[in-house]
Amino acid sequence: MVKKTNIAIIPARGGSKRIPRKNIFSFNGRPMLAWTVQAALESGCFDQVLVSTDDPEIAQEAITAGASVPFYRTQNADDQSPVSLATLSALRQAEQHWDTRFDQVVQLMPNCPLRTSDDIGSALKNFAESGSFFQISCFQFGWMNPWWAARLQVDGKPSPIFPEALLKRSQDLDRLFCPTGAIWVAERDSFLKYETFYGPDYRFFPLAWESAIDIDNLDDLQMALMIARLRQLKVGNSP
Repeated sequence: MVKKTNIAIIPARGGSKRIPRKNIFSFNGRPMLAWTVQAALESGCFDQVLVSTDDPEIAQEAITAGASVPFYRTQNADDQSPVSLATLSALRQAEQHWDTRFDQVVQLMPNCPLRTSDDIGSALKNFAESGSFFQISCFQFGWMNPWWAARLQVDGKPSPIFPEALLKRSQDLDRLFCPTGAIWVAERDSFLKYETFYGPDYRFFPLAWESAIDIDNLDDLQMALMIARLRQLKVGNSP
C-alpha cells in the first residue's frame, strides 16, 4: 500500500472578535493554537504541519510550538470568507513553496484544543478505510437534546421545532450528531475541485464530545478549561 503524503493546515487568522486574539489566547498555560500543533505533531500522521496566518505574532507562536510558517496568508484572511477557502489557498501556497503535491489535506481548527493525537490518528484511519473523499468530525448530542428544541417568542411561549418528538421518550429518539471543526479531511484533487469539505458523499466521523469542543465564546472557553483540568487530574491519579 502506497503511503499517502499528508499536510495538516491550521488556519489561524489574527482578527477574531468574540474572543480577541483567540488563537494565541492563553489556554491551560499555553497559547491555544499550541495544543493543536502538538496534537498534529504527536500523531505522526503528517509530512508537514502548517499554520496559515496573516499575523506575525501568531506566526511566531506557531513556530515556537513546532509548526511550519514559511509564508503568510495572502487570501481569505477576512471574517467573511469560509475557512475552507483559507485552507485551499494555504494548500496551493504550500505545494508551490515545497514544490510537492500532497495526497490528503487535513484542516485542524486551533479553537479545538482538546482534540488529541489519538483522535487525529483514528480519524485518518477511518478516512482511509471509508473510501470517501471528504470526512468531517462530529459529536453526538447528549445532555442537550435537540429533538426538544424550541424557538421562544417574546411572551415566553415556546414554538417546538420538532413537535412530534415531544410525544416520545428520550430513549426512543434517534441519535443526532453535530459537526465540529476538530478534524476535517479531504482527498487533495477533490478538495481542489469542489473547494469545500462538504463535497459529494462526504462522511461524518464521531469524536468524544470533550475532544470536539469548538471554542467560539467565553462560555465555550470556561467549559473547555474545566475539561482540560479534569483530564489532567485523571492522568495525575492514574496508577
